Amino acid sequence: MENDLNILISLGISEQKAIETLKNENMTKNIRFAVAEATKHDVKFNECGTLLYHVASKIKSQILNRLPFLVEYIALRKLNSTKIEIRKSARLQNLLLPEEALIVENLRSCSIYNVTIPLLLLQSLDPADFFHLSMWPKYRFNQGQLLQDIRKTLKWADFRNVMNEIDVQLVDMLGPKTDADRLPLVKKKEKIPKQRQTISVVDCTDAKVVKEVSGEATVREMMSKLHLHKPGENFKSEGYIITNNTRRLLEEHLKITGGQVRTRFPPEPNGILHIGHAKAININFGYASYNEGICFLRFDDTNPEKEDAKFYEGILDMVNWLGYVPYKITHSSDYFDQLYLWAIELIKLGEAYVCHQKQDEIQGHGAPPSPYRDRPIEDNLALFEDMRRGKMAEGECTLRMKITLEEGKRDPVAYRIKYVAHPRTGDKWCIYPTYDYTHCLCDSVEQISHSLCTKEFQSRRSSYYWLCNTLNIYCPVQWEYGRLNMNYTVVSKRKIAKLIQIGIVKDWDDPRLFTLSALRRRGFPPEAINNFCAKIGVTGAQTVVDPGMLEACGRDVLNKTAPRTMAVIDPLEINIISGTGGEEWLYVPDFPSNPDKGSHTVTFSSVIYIEKSDFKEQDERGYKRLTKNQPVGLRYTPYLIRVSNIISDKNGQIQKILAIAEKISNSNKPQAFIHWVSQPAEITVRLYSNLFKHKNPDDINEVPEGYLSDVVNDSLKECRALVDKYLKKSVIPFRQYQFERTGYFSIDPESTEKHIIFNRTLLLKEDPSK
Repeated sequence: MENDLNILISLGISEQKAIETLKNENMTKNIRFAVAEATKHDVKFNECGTLLYHVASKIKSQILNRLPFLVEYIALRKLNSTKIEIRKSARLQNLLLPEEALIVENLRSCSIYNVTIPLLLLQSLDPADFFHLSMWPKYRFNQGQLLQDIRKTLKWADFRNVMNEIDVQLVDMLGPKTDADRLPLVKKKEKIPKQRQTISVVDCTDAKVVKEVSGEATVREMMSKLHLHKPGENFKSEGYIITNNTRRLLEEHLKITGGQVRTRFPPEPNGILHIGHAKAININFGYASYNEGICFLRFDDTNPEKEDAKFYEGILDMVNWLGYVPYKITHSSDYFDQLYLWAIELIKLGEAYVCHQKQDEIQGHGAPPSPYRDRPIEDNLALFEDMRRGKMAEGECTLRMKITLEEGKRDPVAYRIKYVAHPRTGDKWCIYPTYDYTHCLCDSVEQISHSLCTKEFQSRRSSYYWLCNTLNIYCPVQWEYGRLNMNYTVVSKRKIAKLIQIGIVKDWDDPRLFTLSALRRRGFPPEAINNFCAKIGVTGAQTVVDPGMLEACGRDVLNKTAPRTMAVIDPLEINIISGTGGEEWLYVPDFPSNPDKGSHTVTFSSVIYIEKSDFKEQDERGYKRLTKNQPVGLRYTPYLIRVSNIISDKNGQIQKILAIAEKISNSNKPQAFIHWVSQPAEITVRLYSNLFKHKNPDDINEVPEGYLSDVVNDSLKECRALVDKYLKKSVIPFRQYQFERTGYFSIDPESTEKHIIFNRTLLLKEDPSK
């Protein structure tokens, strides 16, 4: 400890800073190593100790193997603090190049060598770049575009020097500026389109996270603004690890794919997809579609005890329902044989070992190193073979990888023992790979160009790159985006299963849930789900929204697609005793604002039913519907009705109203028109509200007794209602209608011609109580 303190002080830093540094064991280790390397070159610490300290303390673990090379350059005075900004990790990251010669070129681009800027300019620019300048009026071209082209090669050059040299070259080519050249350009004023409202704030602390794209109307518009790396240019993505074989592997990848964008949607077949998955589906399939690429549907079937055939079918059904067709349906189990061979290769490389620690011993981020970590390779191979042959008990041991994740978790598990038959491979395997091991390798096998996932997988990015590079196979790029959460619900598979088990909801497609099958059953059109995801956008920040935003998207679509019909949910009988010509047939447009889109026929007779809320015995200010003294018009008829008599039971409850009809004229126009039904069919209507009382039922501060205690008791109400009888002729599950003046409703799949059930999707307007 005292020796390390003396070493740090000798580098020229204060004693206080040295003491703080010693608290970081890894940083101290790197500095000690750098000092040892520096002594090989007779470095004078009083001249370059501070730079040595900064390089060793700021270097990332992925490029630690380049530290001796950097120390050598410091010792030879080829690298100094005035020429490179050590704190910008992007510059040091660029030292992860296959050959030392390329490293030297990049150091030159930082002006570390005494190489002149003109020479670098000539090396970096295509001759056509200057040729195109001659096509513009003198000094009237965009120098910014020229700078962008130069930056592609001289990424870390001092651009003050670059700009000075460009000015010199332009004077040589175009001659000195005249007074006319110095006059400002007169620009036409352009109308700046109003920007769409941003839904959430992106976390820009990590450049590897996708840039914010939000508030778009459609998924295609959203994808048009999502700029990720081009296929084959993986190395341009910040944080991507480059090895000596990267160039060859990327060339092979491009030969296989033809430069095609390839994505994948990899759900686990152990539950039904929810609204958060809709965002993932739209991003993965949408990005591939926009770039004329392909998207795989890959089932991550590595947990056989939780998988079920109904989940496989349900997931594919929901992907198709949202309008997407997978290029190919694959399974992680398709590659079990290859994954096993790669596990053996890892052991032979000394990068994996069999560990006998129990699950509770290795959980968490502060777990101590395994005592089995340095076991001989031959022993690990033999033990892993025993695991495969079923000679070990379940939970007795695991295969672990020698890597520490970003979050601090050490040596994640690659294989564990499970004596459970697999739905697809049967009893062939009793060892199954984990997500950490399987995910990146399956991406590599399928030649995925863009591995798009939610931000909780950011901590696995290091293992993703490490595993592909250690096995010397093609390595895709992992991009993360913020996940989508909804208020007033839970989406955890375990919690939904519990709600089903204790009878709070009926199944995974209960319309009070926010699973995709539940939203479809409730009546949401897939276009509304997709548009909702587009408005949420692709951001690095987690997004939490109220159901009202999804409901607004639903109304936008249903208003254009749901045909209108009349239905009475709380009926009141009206007997028209005079004024009509008997039974009549009326043509009612399905879309009143566009009659050409079709119509249906309804019966009008002397007995009709209206909503109880459309009648009040006493006049009230602002109430324009039927009262004792106020007539009301009947939609789609030439009549209004006036109250003649009110018939009530012995308790004073109104049973029916006797009314007189009148033809509407200029002299008796009513203040309002109401809907009605005549000779109706009886249906069951299910009315839904939020399942939970609080926005976040998982918040122990708001709901200390847990989410089950937060359930709303009357979130489902069933009632008898009356509709035009023509609806009984076409009972099509999930077909949506607008019940005029009431809301949007959808036919439940349990319906029959004799018993029609309608689920209320939405009110016509947002509930004012929300």
